[in-house]
Amino acid sequence: MADQSVEGLRARYGDRWRWLAVLTVVLGTMATVLSATVVNVALHDIMVEFGIRQGQVHWLATGFIAAMTTTMLASAWLLDRFGVRKTLSAAMAMFTLISLAGGFAPTPELLIAARIGQGAMAGLMQPMGMYLVFRIFPADQRGRAMGIYGMGVILAPALGPVLGGFLVDQFHWRWVMFAPAPVTLLGVWMALRFLPSPRSRPAPYAFDLPGMVLLGAAVAVTLETLNRLQDWPGDSVRIAWQGALAAILITGFIVRERRAAHPLVRLALLREPVFLYATLGAMALGLALFGSTYLIPLFVQTSLGFSATEAGVLMLPAGIVLGMVFPVAGRLADKRSARGLVLFGIAMFACSAVLFAVTGALVGFVWLALWAVVGRIGIGFMLPALSTGALNPLAPEQLGAGSSTINFARQLGGALGVNIVALTIEFGEHEGGLPTVSAFASAWWLVAVCVALAAVPIWKMRA
Repeated sequence: MADQSVEGLRARYGDRWRWLAVLTVVLGTMATVLSATVVNVALHDIMVEFGIRQGQVHWLATGFIAAMTTTMLASAWLLDRFGVRKTLSAAMAMFTLISLAGGFAPTPELLIAARIGQGAMAGLMQPMGMYLVFRIFPADQRGRAMGIYGMGVILAPALGPVLGGFLVDQFHWRWVMFAPAPVTLLGVWMALRFLPSPRSRPAPYAFDLPGMVLLGAAVAVTLETLNRLQDWPGDSVRIAWQGALAAILITGFIVRERRAAHPLVRLALLREPVFLYATLGAMALGLALFGSTYLIPLFVQTSLGFSATEAGVLMLPAGIVLGMVFPVAGRLADKRSARGLVLFGIAMFACSAVLFAVTGALVGFVWLALWAVVGRIGIGFMLPALSTGALNPLAPEQLGAGSSTINFARQLGGALGVNIVALTIEFGEHEGGLPTVSAFASAWWLVAVCVALAAVPIWKMRA
């Protein structure tokens, strides 16, 4: 049997094996992030085929996000128990099978179940890249590696609407479910070939299943409560008791994590100031990334009459520029203050959000594409620096927990951000049942303010 240790892989492939390992996790990340966004363009066709309404179909997106956000924190235990090679290959294999099953789903309930399953596997895969980079790269190369890995995180949301629109228009909405399967299947083969087996493992310890159940329930109920706010005040009683239930579940989760011998979330990590501030910044980054990815296509289709394909094309220049910025920002993260780079990224993204808010429908396609480019440059500077700045102060044995926690924070920010942005639009001015430019402007101002406020904890970083 081939030697899958770090030393054995280096002897077999030379120094290039590190980049082959990064490419492996990039495949998994791109497939999962793509799956999170690509289904949005198929929702109309799914509603028509199954005869369901918005109250049910939104779980195709919300269920995915909730499951992914929850299972991210299980990756630390899986890494300790099985290592990155076995964990990632198994997660990608399960993701492949679930995607195929979802494509053949005969009922909306089974399709929603498949989306939840996809999200659960996606949550396990997301933190692996950050963990692997910090394990196999020296400190002075981690920023560059994170920049390359981060391209998969960021490019996928930009490409998702274009790919989804093409598949729905040219084939059928079911191809949206099938599409990631070849990518993750290739990822399984590469994981078994290029990822290292653990040199040693910690002593076995019990998985925090009660914590996982409490967290999953808390996230699901919170997102559903936010979604229900659109029916305020008519559904106020249900919203009130759901909100109370969410608060109880969150409190129960925190109490459980403080008392558990091996908690799902190691709250002790938050005692490290740099990690705490970076975690808060990651939540704002998630809000910015997912909120803007949701807002831009919806705005141009609703207010400007763009087609789904045109909306997707609008995002392509931003995705291309972001792909160019990430490696540069990663190299800078190896040499410069993480705090300074993140603050620059915050300023750029806030500027983009303000431009969208104040110009509205007054500018054309080219200017809107430029505003999107400005925002993606900001995100490009934030993500690699934030990741390296958060994990550098941690001990090697804390990297698994740290990477899953920071990814959880970013994803939670994204889940909450999309719901809050949608709520802001819903409560904004409407004409003919559709939100006006003013409603979208309010949402953009909200995004700008939230991102700008993230500068407060980031300013306190000292790494």
